Amino acid sequence: MNDIEETMNTKPLIGISACLLGQNVRYDGGHKLDHYLRDLLGNHVEFVPVCPETECGLPVPREAMRLVEADGDIRLMTQKTKIDRTAQMKKWMEPKLRELSGLPLCGFIFKAKSPSSGWMRVKVYGKDGVRHNGTGLFAAGFTDRFPLLPVEDEGRLHDPGLRENFIVRVFSVHRWRFLNQKPKSLRNLVEFHAMHKYLLMAHSPGAQRQLGAMLGRGKSYSLPELYAVYFDSFIQALQKLATVKKTANVLMHLMGYFKKELDSAEKTEFKELIENYHAGLVPLIVPLTLLNHYVRKYKPEYLENQIYLNPHPRELMLRNHV
Repeated sequence: MNDIEETMNTKPLIGISACLLGQNVRYDGGHKLDHYLRDLLGNHVEFVPVCPETECGLPVPREAMRLVEADGDIRLMTQKTKIDRTAQMKKWMEPKLRELSGLPLCGFIFKAKSPSSGWMRVKVYGKDGVRHNGTGLFAAGFTDRFPLLPVEDEGRLHDPGLRENFIVRVFSVHRWRFLNQKPKSLRNLVEFHAMHKYLLMAHSPGAQRQLGAMLGRGKSYSLPELYAVYFDSFIQALQKLATVKKTANVLMHLMGYFKKELDSAEKTEFKELIENYHAGLVPLIVPLTLLNHYVRKYKPEYLENQIYLNPHPRELMLRNHV
């Protein structure tokens, strides 16, 4: 069993707002069950549910809260009675974040617009009106503590491109954690980079080249420093969306591995599928299915180990949209 098979046989650990799994923890006693997250993604990951408001000691049901800006500070306040819950939330947060730091988390999915858990565009009320660029109190503390972990609001995951990007990063962190279970070595890191070459190229060709050059100078770093610097750049590169243009370029590169095996008709068919994908006529899964067929048939060793071909479980169907 190779490294790819071993990591695929284990599940990434993802933190998630508990209400998204159907837990009745919201202020009104209800939930915000997301069926995609619980019933589909949940088959391929392990969830760690967190509800900051109930875990910090607030009851269900409870008065709704909101973020309020006062004297340049952001406070968590009840809407009607104006009770300040900031200190109570922060007192709970510190040991909770320490607890989460002891887990091999690969990401977190927050409840959109929540004053405690929303990651982006949370309403903040001030004397000059309402702005929509706040971050929930717990979400802000989490991202400060874990700046490189993939995070998203569940609402943004309805966008197919953002959804795939998030899940690509989650499974990439999962593979990174698996790498770190082995003794640190330049050779292991070079192999990891080689496996991710075309995935990186689809997201950031420049970063892919820069990381390769960094590893070429690898002996000038201590191993702990090299691993840390590499991962920082690696995960930031994957934050960039894999555009159609960059993806089509990767497919053309991969097609080059079969120039001796394919006849002219097969090459024409392959190229037409890439062009149809680039034009938005077919989803990415169409040229990739043919590409994977050729990989299984001709077994080019370098491509057999390329994460790009299967960066996440096929059942999630993340490459099936046009």
